[in-house]
Amino acid sequence: MPLELYLDLHSQPCRSVFLFAKINKIPFEYKTVDLAAGEQYGEEFGKVSVIRKVPVLKDGDFILTESIAILQYLAAKHRTSDHWYPADLQKRARADEFLSWQHTNIRLHGSKVFWFRGVLPAVTGAPVPKEKMDSALEDLNASLKTFEEKFLQSRPFIIGDKISLADLVAIVEIMQPVGTGLDVFQGRPALSAWRDRVKKEIGVEVFDEAHKVIMNVALQQTFESKGLPEFLKLKLQKMFN
Repeated sequence: MPLELYLDLHSQPCRSVFLFAKINKIPFEYKTVDLAAGEQYGEEFGKVSVIRKVPVLKDGDFILTESIAILQYLAAKHRTSDHWYPADLQKRARADEFLSWQHTNIRLHGSKVFWFRGVLPAVTGAPVPKEKMDSALEDLNASLKTFEEKFLQSRPFIIGDKISLADLVAIVEIMQPVGTGLDVFQGRPALSAWRDRVKKEIGVEVFDEAHKVIMNVALQQTFESKGLPEFLKLKLQKMFN
């Protein structure tokens, strides 16, 4: 049976898994999970994962959740080029350092800005209060500054001269707020140059394929046409409380 990947490309972790499989020509069956419609809470998806989040990998009877674990599994099973997740102890540690840090920094703050700029105004009909938006942008800018100064520095890629899983995860997270029309690369020449190198290594066509759903889709139409699922209402309440 072919490898199955349960994905929604609105999700940054799903895009990283999708891109890695595509780049490395790993055959897989794409299983769509529509998060906006709440399909992750449906009976069928519950049979696949009790965690009810995407991405999910199903390899025969083996089921794996969490995008970083999935990326590492794919790299090991398919023996992808060493630069993706190096055998060298220090290079791997450098990649792991970023992969550990990003969860509560670039991912957290980029996602919040995406919600505040792209989702909440569409589903509530009102802009996010200025003080909340300013705080979210300040946190995102601080994370981007740390990324440049600590993790990128003057290197072409996070671990050195070659792209790794760390760069792949970083770019999908940084692109998330860009989908709302916020150009986080403006005024950041080093970050812009890194983005261009990453896109070149990934391949512009597959990069654009992965990101078109957040770059070209009208979020307001998405949510208005499907209504607002209960899980989104709860998430909105938590954000404003």
